[in-house]
Amino acid sequence: MQRLIPMLVLGLLCQSTVTLIAQDAEEILEQEQAALTTAVNRAAPSIVQIETIGGLEKVGDMLAATGPTTGVVVSADGLIISSAFNFITKPASILVTTPSGKRATANIIARDHSRMLVLLKVNTEEEFVVPQVAKTEQMEVGQWTIAAGRTLSRENINWSIGILSAKNRIWGKAIQSDANISPDNYGGPLIDIHGNIMGILVPLSPQGQGNEIAGAEWYDSGIGFAIPLADVMPRVKHMAEGNDLHPGLLGVSINVKDMYADPVEIGAVQPKSPAYEAGIKTGDRITGINGNPVVRHVQLRHLLGAQYAGDTVEVTIARGERSFPVKVTLAEKLLPFEHAFLGVLPMRDKSDATIRFVYPDSPAATAGLKAGDVITMLKKTPVDSSDQLRSVISNLEPGGQVSLTFKRGQATQTVDVTLASLPSETPESLPAPRSEVANGDGDATRGRIEIKIPEEQNDCICYVPTTYDPTKAAGLLVWLHAPGEQDVDALLDTWKSRCSQNNLIFLAPQAANEGRWTPGESDFIRKTIDEVIKTYSIDQSRVVMHGHQGGGSMSYLVGFAHRDIVRAIVPIDAVIPARTPVRANDPIERLAVYSITPATSRLKAAITAGLKRLANAKYPVHDRSIANPDGTIEESQIQEMLRWLDTLDRI
Repeated sequence: MQRLIPMLVLGLLCQSTVTLIAQDAEEILEQEQAALTTAVNRAAPSIVQIETIGGLEKVGDMLAATGPTTGVVVSADGLIISSAFNFITKPASILVTTPSGKRATANIIARDHSRMLVLLKVNTEEEFVVPQVAKTEQMEVGQWTIAAGRTLSRENINWSIGILSAKNRIWGKAIQSDANISPDNYGGPLIDIHGNIMGILVPLSPQGQGNEIAGAEWYDSGIGFAIPLADVMPRVKHMAEGNDLHPGLLGVSINVKDMYADPVEIGAVQPKSPAYEAGIKTGDRITGINGNPVVRHVQLRHLLGAQYAGDTVEVTIARGERSFPVKVTLAEKLLPFEHAFLGVLPMRDKSDATIRFVYPDSPAATAGLKAGDVITMLKKTPVDSSDQLRSVISNLEPGGQVSLTFKRGQATQTVDVTLASLPSETPESLPAPRSEVANGDGDATRGRIEIKIPEEQNDCICYVPTTYDPTKAAGLLVWLHAPGEQDVDALLDTWKSRCSQNNLIFLAPQAANEGRWTPGESDFIRKTIDEVIKTYSIDQSRVVMHGHQGGGSMSYLVGFAHRDIVRAIVPIDAVIPARTPVRANDPIERLAVYSITPATSRLKAAITAGLKRLANAKYPVHDRSIANPDGTIEESQIQEMLRWLDTLDRI
């Protein structure tokens, strides 16, 4: 009995402790719920419901939502900030709920094309409640966040909770929360535990590319973004005067393979750009922006990504042993950049700039250059390799005259050359790109290979020809099937000999749903490309996206989203998707298009309009028509395309 009494007391104490812990936990949950509800109620008077009437039913390939959306008050006289996503249908009229509960018409008076916001003005005499704005410097990763909207009813706020999971996202423009953020609350606020407005909820692509609908596919994924309201408020007065905001452009291209590791060395300065006018030159290194140090390319993108056109930034330049600051006023637009053309193909197995082929009637042909000549200087700049020659040309424009020095045998000659535009025709025949043919040596796996990305459900097949030689970099042709086209083995059979003859590796990622590709699968496709590049020696100038119908449209999307690696797009019977941002042509990240269209295609008018858009932006575009309505290409036309792919390293 003496032993049982202490054990009984101990049991009663344990039971009491568990009860107290349960009571404490329940009280904590009640306190948390009360605090969150109080925060929402404090912000609620500044959250308005927006209704749109009329407009488009479909935007590109996406059905448009028709329900109410949300906005946040930014001035007492009725200025409202919302997400541009809410107005992609181009509505005929807009109604906003006023503080009295009535509805009044509103107009879009300005747009922020960098952060994908709109500024509305409500046509009412009522006074709105301006919220308390959270300071960005006081935001801490891990703190409570509340994603709110006034979508389900005009009287009540719909909201979900999460934490602030990251700051300075989307190249310095956004904060990130793991709260459920979707079209139900786009345009609404992200609120802190005190009821202060942290930011405006918007869909944004984690890659930082896009338009009003980019990133919408990430809804309710645990990755959601908000534009800090503290960054918006200083711009409201300017926007209220009817001024749109645009991303600020510097006008330089960076030599970079790994943006997270490589320094910021300028590979090209676009003529007539802000950088050009400020005296920045090719070969300079950017080491600071507005007093913030820049060591790697990713830092430059973060510091410039948040800037607007018209902003003046101080850029610290290192040139040789000197370091000095220059003031640069960023531009809204750059003149379309057009690649200058000398008219040569380089040998691929020479360390110098030995000419493989001279285009007939090109500037090089007019100047008397021949295959086997070695270019040693251009515009008084020594040239040690074909890559360096291409870099010098990238800073020049068609029509410019330059002096060129070359060696023929032991003799050296200097000639004047007037550069031209890239040709629209493909040579009928080409000499071998290397002195020696590939011999298939090395330990690399060849033949049919399955590539599996662990975190992805998609399948992917790769074919490496038996002639693959790791000392002779191969081109990479990425095929994206049309909906329903999944016979990979038959496809590989048709490409095996072509891969061997043209030193190509063939990659065929598969859509998770054989009936359609989704924009989110762009990242999966990029991962398969990276896997091949990690394993095999790939010619960086010949990474090509190729696809049929829906696969062709996906080729556009992937090509423009991954400009750092893709150098050509070959779509068959395919249009540019509406959600694909067509960035400016770039001196370093070259991209060419070879479009193949059946003469009877129902998409012909849209395809032609898209190609015209690309041509106006100075992209090199080849437009080819075929007779077969199903998109089947004759072998002679395939061979022409393969010759075109063989000329992607033209200079």
